Amino acid sequence: MATYKEQNKLNVPHLRFPEFHGEWEKCKVSDVLNFYSTNSLSWDQLEYGTDNMLNLHYGLIHVGLPTMVDLSKDILPAIKKENEPKNFELCKEGDIAFADASEDTNEVAKAIEFYTLEDKVVVCGLHTIHGRDKSNKTVVGYKGYAFSSTAFHHQIRRIAQGTKIYSISAKNFDECYIGIPSKEEQTKIAKLLRLIDERIATQSKLIEDLKKLKSAIIDYAINSLDTDFAKFGSLYEMAGEGGTPATSNASFYDNGKIPFIKIDDLKKKYLTENKDFITELGLQKSSAWLVPSRSILFSNGATIGEITITTYPVCTKQGILGIVPKPNIDVEFLYYFMSSSYFKKAVSRIVTEGTMKTAYLKDINNIRCPIPIKEKQQDIAKMPSALNSKIDFEQSILKRFCSQKQYLLRQMFM
Repeated sequence: MATYKEQNKLNVPHLRFPEFHGEWEKCKVSDVLNFYSTNSLSWDQLEYGTDNMLNLHYGLIHVGLPTMVDLSKDILPAIKKENEPKNFELCKEGDIAFADASEDTNEVAKAIEFYTLEDKVVVCGLHTIHGRDKSNKTVVGYKGYAFSSTAFHHQIRRIAQGTKIYSISAKNFDECYIGIPSKEEQTKIAKLLRLIDERIATQSKLIEDLKKLKSAIIDYAINSLDTDFAKFGSLYEMAGEGGTPATSNASFYDNGKIPFIKIDDLKKKYLTENKDFITELGLQKSSAWLVPSRSILFSNGATIGEITITTYPVCTKQGILGIVPKPNIDVEFLYYFMSSSYFKKAVSRIVTEGTMKTAYLKDINNIRCPIPIKEKQQDIAKMPSALNSKIDFEQSILKRFCSQKQYLLRQMFM
C-alpha cells in the first residue's frame, strides 16, 4: 500500500506494491497513443473457421473477449474474402482497441489489449478505436488494465455523447489522462491482474460446463414431450421491452426506489438483488414498465438469451423483455423451456443483424412451443433444480473474483 505521505501526492494510486516509490507520470492519452483508421464491416461480412484476415468487431469487446486477448485461445471472426479492406493497419502485440459506442456509459471506451497475436493477421473493425503506444512508455499487458480502470472511465463518462447510444471518438482522448509508473511497476501490476483474469476464466469454464450439463437434462425433457404445440405469443398475459430514462436528468435516478435491471443482473435463475434504481418520474417518462414478481426477464438485444425469474417487481432497460406468464403456464417450466436448445435455436433463426443483434418480440411470438398440462410442466421443472444450486454457488465464487479485480482497478491506478 502507498504510504500516507505518498497518498497525499497528486500522482500516486491508493494501493501499491511496497517496493515501489515516487510519483507516477500523468499523461494525456493522445500523447501516449497513435490512432489508426478502422473498417466498418458488419457481422454478415465476417465468418468463423477460415484462415482469412481476422477482424475485431466492437461487440466482442463488450461481450466475449477478456481484457488481455490471447489468440492462442481467444477466437476472432475472419473477414470474408470478398470483403477484405484495401487500406488497413495490422494490429501488433500491445495495441489497444476501444469500443466507441454502447447503450451504457460504463461500457463506452471499454478496452482490450492484444497480448499475444500468435503471428495472426488482425485488423480492428466496426465501432472500434485502434491505438498504439507511440512513445514506448508502456509494457505489453499494462495498457489494457489502465484503460479498464475506474479512474479512466470516470473521465469517459463525463465526455461520452448521446442519449440512447453513447459514443466517443479518438479526439476525445485529448481530454483524458492515464497514470504511468516505471516499467517494472507496470509489469508487476499487469502480472497480478492477469493471474486474476486467468482464475476468472477457469471459474467461468467450470460454470459453463455445469450449464451444459443442465441444458442436456432440460433438452432431454423437452425433446421427450409428446404434446400439442402453441405459439409463444399465447403463453403470456403481457410482454415487452423496457427502456432507459434519460441519464442526463438526475430526477429520474436520484433516490430512486424502483429496481432498474440491466444485462449483468440476469446471471442467476432467480433475481434476488440488483444495484440500479430509478424514480417514479423516470418510470413515467420512459418506455420502462413495471414487471411483476414471478415473471421472466429475457435479454433479446446485443447479448441474447440471458434469463432470470423475478422475485420482486422491477423495470428493465431496452434489450430486455419482461414476460408475465398466463395462469396455465408454470414460470419455472417457462424458464427452463426458454433455456433449452430447442428455444435458443428457434430464436437464433429470427435474430435481426445490424448495429446490434436483436430478437424482436413480434418474431419470438411465432415460435412453436411444446406445452404440456401444468402438472407435467411442474414435474419437468423439478428435474434440473439440484444443478441450479451448484451453479449458483460457483457463480458466487466467480462474483468474488470479479469484485476483487474491480477493487484493484479502482485502487491501483490513477
